[in-house]
Amino acid sequence: MIEVEDVYFTYPNGIESLKGISLKIEDGEFVAIMGQNGAGKTTLVKHFNGLLKPTRGRVLIDGVDTRHVSVAMLSRKVGFVFQNPDHQLFSETVEDEISFALKNFSFPEKVILERVEWALNLLDLKEYRKTSPFMLSGGERKRVALASVLAWDPKILILDEPTIGQDSYQKERLRQFVIQMNQQGKTVIIVTHDIEFVAECEPRVILMANGKIIADGEAKQILTDIELINKSSLILPEITQVFMRLNDFGFPRNVISVYEAKRLILEKLFGGIGK
Repeated sequence: MIEVEDVYFTYPNGIESLKGISLKIEDGEFVAIMGQNGAGKTTLVKHFNGLLKPTRGRVLIDGVDTRHVSVAMLSRKVGFVFQNPDHQLFSETVEDEISFALKNFSFPEKVILERVEWALNLLDLKEYRKTSPFMLSGGERKRVALASVLAWDPKILILDEPTIGQDSYQKERLRQFVIQMNQQGKTVIIVTHDIEFVAECEPRVILMANGKIIADGEAKQILTDIELINKSSLILPEITQVFMRLNDFGFPRNVISVYEAKRLILEKLFGGIGK
């Protein structure tokens, strides 16, 4: 469990990024933290693995105060995939990148080989195992960064702006992947302003603005609230915009997912035939 208790954080330059944040994220939850640039999203999640320590308040990971343990210790439980993979990658080959943390955590050699092979297969990276990560495309480098974190099987997975630089096909693969990870029992936290991606995933949504939490609830509830969306400088999902216009024809207004939209339209047209 992640517990954030009245956390404030001020950067050395005097900018106060977090202003009294309190929240709980239970084991096995799927959470999206959303808001405009500068809302404090990334600052908040960097407290979850100790990269940042609260100026005031405290953060507990499974009851352990992050102020009193190292980032290395927290990393065994909390895997963090940065927005820019180039801030995370440094090894000469993809294979070395994935195995680095496993070696650092003193996994047995046999386990290291198995976990590297598993991660390469999972993220379709086998053909690049001997390639430098920096020779790959941006999307491929993101997959390497994700593989290097998943290899040691952290309990909590944090993805910072995972959809940047990804096309629609890659986004759909990512959506299926994070849902699969969550269904396998991992706590998954994504930091994003990509409202369309969140609408298709339908996780718990924590909405931030100016260093504070302004809403916390189900995706359908948060992402169809025009006042909240405007307050956080986001835009309603396109599907929601369409169904708000279709409300006069008997459709519900609070539709956020293309899959739900398809079902509702087919039911209206054909009584569900062809669903």
